[in-house]
Amino acid sequence: MYNEEDTDIERILNQFNNAMPTMQISIEKETNNSIRFLDITIHKNHDSLSFSVNRKPTTTNTIITKDSCHPLEHKQAAIRYLVNRINIYQLDKAAK
Repeated sequence: MYNEEDTDIERILNQFNNAMPTMQISIEKETNNSIRFLDITIHKNHDSLSFSVNRKPTTTNTIITKDSCHPLEHKQAAIRYLVNRINIYQLDKAAK
């Protein structure tokens, strides 16, 4: 189990980044009892976790329009991804 008193995470981060200067690793830290992981935000409650979709500030919420010249599979992929994300992640009703 991770023990903050036994592990200096900043020292470990520096060791990783010094080992390969061309590739830098960063740490996502918990703020306000939540942390972002991939495309979700995990919220720590008193006795449980809740999840919401994480959107970066650069998100445009734009998908390929139906009348574009892209292949049909590309157009359907975005919709499938969004539907799967709603069904797979344990989002509460407000997050869906």
